[in-house]
Amino acid sequence: MAMRCLLVDDNARFLEAAKVLLERGGASVVALAGSGRDALVYARELRPDIALLDIDLGGESGFDVADLLAGVVPHLIMVSAHAREDFEELIADSPALGFLPKSSLSVEAVGAMVGAAG
Repeated sequence: MAMRCLLVDDNARFLEAAKVLLERGGASVVALAGSGRDALVYARELRPDIALLDIDLGGESGFDVADLLAGVVPHLIMVSAHAREDFEELIADSPALGFLPKSSLSVEAVGAMVGAAG
């Protein structure tokens, strides 16, 4: 069964590139959201297995969005172009499984993180 992913980022070019990358790897991208409000609507409606959330959503914090999605999406993964070290404590305190740099995004990396979580 393919991973069903929701991508949340305020950068439309990244959303499209990540969608292509993940779908080439065998994942199913059920929706692309540019804001926390859209992400919550899509998550409730489509019930993805995994949400990949940008840490910086323009005027919103990806961590705030993660808190909203925590009861709706089973697996949350934070992504960013910034270094993990910049957000280590916030990631640890969030409901997210962990963090993936945008440059390392792949179906394998997502699957390994979900698999490690049990």
